[in-house]
Amino acid sequence: MLVGEQPGDEEDVQGRPFVGPSGRLLRALLDDAGVPAEQVFLTNAVKHFHFEPRGKRRIHKTPMQRHIAACHAWLEGELARERPGVVVTLGATALAAVYGSRIAITEARAREVANSHGTPIVATYHPSAILRAPDHEAREKLRATLVADLARAAKLARKLRP
Repeated sequence: MLVGEQPGDEEDVQGRPFVGPSGRLLRALLDDAGVPAEQVFLTNAVKHFHFEPRGKRRIHKTPMQRHIAACHAWLEGELARERPGVVVTLGATALAAVYGSRIAITEARAREVANSHGTPIVATYHPSAILRAPDHEAREKLRATLVADLARAAKLARKLRP
């Protein structure tokens, strides 16, 4: 199971997670990691698009804690229904929602963490971080990190559910 932050503009319009630029990039990253996208359940910690209108555009705003709390029952329901062997959190908001409290991505990547049900969490960055990276070198470094984290999650899932 991969958990993102919230729907973006395209996801909100289409009513499906990860169909916009970040979703297209995520599918390429999964492919690079050798993970078939059809074997992954995609969702978001917050189920609605929190935005700020700017002219005709809707600009993403980071969800507030109250948004995460309001949507937590839906996320818990998805976790209970899907019963994933591993949860990959894409970004700090998703990590906090799944882990249950704030923890830095770098800290979570450096040690083993699990949710309150004992499901292992592989914390990584959101694909949008690659899209926003300031230069080619930063984009390539982030891309390599995400691919490695996705491959690590797949290996862990296979180990737990052969």
